Amino acid sequence: MARPVVHDDAVRSRLLEVTLELVDREGPARVTLREVAASAGTSTTAIYSLFGGKTELLQAVVDGGFASFAQSQREAADGGLRTLGLAYREWALGHPALYRLMFGSSARPDGGVAPSSAVGEAAMAPLRDAVATGQRSGELRAASVEAAVIAIWGQVHGLVSLEFACVEPEADWAGIYAEALEAVARAWAA
Repeated sequence: MARPVVHDDAVRSRLLEVTLELVDREGPARVTLREVAASAGTSTTAIYSLFGGKTELLQAVVDGGFASFAQSQREAADGGLRTLGLAYREWALGHPALYRLMFGSSARPDGGVAPSSAVGEAAMAPLRDAVATGQRSGELRAASVEAAVIAIWGQVHGLVSLEFACVEPEADWAGIYAEALEAVARAWAA
């Protein structure tokens, strides 16, 4: 006789949601599996059964965030670099807790949680494709595609991170961001 499924997709989704909320409020190091399980209305057994442990649970949250981000980038890809940049900020503002977990100090290879390779690659693919396409068409200047991708990503990421850090709370971040995207386009134009 087959064993009944105790921990289904609904429990898995709830655990991911609760984990994200707790990480956003307390930071990943302070979140315990007991707290996650209690907040999700289940047991730690569900976490171990579905994920394996805390590291794997956090990995699943981070990978889910990068997958969501990658989807938003794919949807914006036809519009080119400027549209990808706008989609970057829009996604980050719409998912602040995920953004903080994905790119915070805990998202490091030296002990924190970073995206799995495939998920990270998928997140970068739309920008990489846009740069390569722009270079082939002659719209973007010749350079290492990887260097261009990292430089462009760094510029848009840096601005969004400054906005999240409330460095200048009264600043017109949408306006600043739009001007910065224009500067990025000029800098990489052929």
